Parts: sequence; C-alpha cells; structure tokens
Amino acid sequence: MKYRTSPSRPSRLLRPALLALALGSAGPLLAQEAFTPPDTSFGGRINLQAPVAYPGDRVELAGEGFKPGQAVTLQRGATVLNPQPYRADAEGRFKAALQLPGDAAIGRHPLLVRVDGPDAAQVFELKVSPKLALSGQQGFAINSEPLPRGLYQSAYSAASSALFVTAAVGRPPVKESQLLKVEPKTLKVVASANPPAAPAPAARSGQPPREGGVYAVYGVGVDDANGNVWVTNTRQNTVAVYRQSDLSLVRQFPQDSVPHSRDVIVDQKRGKAYVSATGGNHIAVFDTRTLQHVGDIEVASGQRGKEFTPASLALDAEGGKLFSVNLAAPEAVVIDTASDTVEKVLPLGHAVGAIGVAWDGGARRLLVVAQGSDNLLVVDPASGKVEHDVAVGAGPLNVAVDPASGLAYVSNRASGTIAVVDRDGRLVANLDGGTYPNHVHADGSGAVFAVNKSRGEDDPKGDRITRLQARRR
Repeated sequence: MKYRTSPSRPSRLLRPALLALALGSAGPLLAQEAFTPPDTSFGGRINLQAPVAYPGDRVELAGEGFKPGQAVTLQRGATVLNPQPYRADAEGRFKAALQLPGDAAIGRHPLLVRVDGPDAAQVFELKVSPKLALSGQQGFAINSEPLPRGLYQSAYSAASSALFVTAAVGRPPVKESQLLKVEPKTLKVVASANPPAAPAPAARSGQPPREGGVYAVYGVGVDDANGNVWVTNTRQNTVAVYRQSDLSLVRQFPQDSVPHSRDVIVDQKRGKAYVSATGGNHIAVFDTRTLQHVGDIEVASGQRGKEFTPASLALDAEGGKLFSVNLAAPEAVVIDTASDTVEKVLPLGHAVGAIGVAWDGGARRLLVVAQGSDNLLVVDPASGKVEHDVAVGAGPLNVAVDPASGLAYVSNRASGTIAVVDRDGRLVANLDGGTYPNHVHADGSGAVFAVNKSRGEDDPKGDRITRLQARRR
C-alpha cells in the first residue's frame, strides 16, 4: 500500500524537516531555551585586580554590575576557563581567580563572558605582559631621593642648571600641587611654588556647588630663551607660565584654552610652545615671547572612523619637526614647525595605546612606546618603516633618549621598571624604577631623570626622583 500526501498539506512526519530547510539549515533544530528573553539592561563589568598579568600568574578578577544570581562563564576560543560558573551575589558582584599557563602568549586575549539568568554576553580583554628580569644595574650610576607627593613630569634647564618637576595629588578638586625646582646632582628641592586657586566649575543640575581646587600642574617644558617654565593645568584645560629664577607666576591662561592639556614642549629656536590637546584632535601653539595663543594644528587620523588624539610630544629642533602619537590608533604625526602644518601621519603597526614619544637626533629615528602592547618601536620617519619592535615591560608610558650614549630609557608604570634599549633594538638593562614609574627626561649631557608615583603616603619606593647615567664602557 502506498501513502500519498497532498502538496498543500504536508504530513506531520515531514513538517520538522521542512521547517529546518525553511530556516536554511539541514542540521538539528535550535532548542527553545537558546532564545529565552535576554538581559536588555545588562551592565556587568569584569576587572583585573592586579596592575599586570604575567604568564604563569594566578590572576584575580572582580565582577560587578551583574544581576543577583547570574552565572558567569569565561571562554577563550573554544576553551571554557571555569567549568564551574561564577555566581553573582545579592549585590551583583563576584570574585574569581584564573591560573594562567606558564607558556601563555604575550598579548591581548579576548575572553568571551557568557552570562546566564537572564542571558547576556560581552568580551573582556585580558592583557598578558612580558615579564623581564631586572638586569644591568652595574652599568649605571644611580642616585635617588624622595620628593613631595604626586610627581608627574620633569624638564631640565641648561641655563638655570636646574630640574623643574610637577606634582599634583588626587582627583578634582585637586587642592595639593607644586612646581618644584630641583638641584640636578643632589636632587634636593631648592624652591617650590603652589599654583593659585582655580574657579569652581558650574554646578550640575540638582547637585550642590562644586569646589575649584587649584590650577594643578602636570606637564612641564622649559624655555631657556625667555627664562620661563611652561606647565599644563590638565584639570582646567589650560596652561601657565612661571619664572625659572624664583618660580613666580608670569601668566595663567584662562580655563578651557586647551582641552585636556597634557604635554608641553618649547621650540626655543622658533619661539613657540606646543601643547597636546588630548581632549581634542589638535596641538595648540603659543608664542613664547608675547605669551599669546596663536593657533591650533589640527591632525586628522589616517584610519577610517578614527580621531587623532595627541599624547606626548617630541621635538627635532634642528630639523624643524614636531612629533606626537595617537592614543586612539597606531599612528604618529610629523609636523613642520616652520609652517605649523601636518607633514604626514605614519602608521605604526603593532602599537596599542601609543602614548610616549622621543626623538633620537643622532640616529634620526622616532621612538614610540605603547602602554597597551608593552613595546618600544623604533621608526624611520622618512620611510615610515618600523625598524625595531622591542618588548620592554608592562604599561610603558614615556621614553627619553640620551644623545651622549644613544640609549633609550622607557618608564614602565605597571611593571615598576625602567628598560634601557640601545640603537640596535637590544635590551641592555632593566632597572628597578620603584612604584609606578611615570616619566623620564634626558638632560642632553648623559643624565636621565625619572620620576615615579606612589601607592599612598607611606610607600617608601614611591614619589621619588632618580638620576641615571650610563657608565663608560
């Protein structure tokens, strides 16, 4: 006996197969449980508790913003990292730990965060940094002294034979800040100045009045031609000028002159001060004689959909070039200081979070450090070629070149080290930088000064200035 079915009314036995074909799949049907209502207000976050993760580490994680009872599973590729899901407590938090393998690859690892009850997903990026042993200390004369809290940057003046150091403590409203004048050999403070009070910002709707704090100082550059020191007041989006001799205030520029003013560098040959507007896409230009804001150099990113966010600045005074790097994309900009126009934007290749930059005049090379990829790049600005890509430690922030030796010094904030790299791209030393090395600056005659921050008031390795000088071989 043969059974026939009507084309317009498929039999019950055929309906599931036809439904699968209608969905465009010959595979098994999707379970109804896979499409339960999603978490439309998901706000969960996972943070790494330590400042850095190395291969072989047991890393501590903290989750917050989850819904009570949500189950959280981490996955790297097809590998589930916690077979037993983490469970959010009544406050939507959890603590967890992951054991990294000793041969974990250096780099940024995207972890899929799978959340159940209700369902959600996100990607958490875990950065595994290179762990470099301390080495080469015997090749350097090192002197270190404590300074007031909150150190940020330093700049050397040959005319005054002095080092000028900025310090600011805490978050807005910042009430404690100093500009310090330091003797470069003894590293003792010989003078200091406190910035003036800053106007209070406008009160937010429905909130009580806000305090103004002071015009705290962060970035610093010296102008020996006019005997001044330029500083950035990052919190007030502006800059100020002090006298080198007695640290008296020469001019305080008004608020919102430069959005998130970060670094300042002075071209004494051409009488200009350049300030990176990290809150914008430009570099502000000031006349160092008239103390006037004379213009802005806008920089367009070479990558589609990206903005150029300038960070550190470096100057080739003889060649008439200014350099900066893009925090938002792997790029550096070359600016003609005669016309204050963008000459070119260079792709940097493997650089995540490029932030520090220096010019090696002897080798005519641009040096860039990137805090997200833990490396130093040595770049030929003429060709754009990256000649060396050197792992230097965790979270490098700044780089300085000693022209006497050709050595590059890199402050690695997360690993607490100062890496020293030669012109062949070789790591020749990895020095103890104390807590949170923040900035390095070369005096041009063989000495490099490093300042670091602290974990608190009682940190014996924090808030120090260190003078480093390579011993003659």
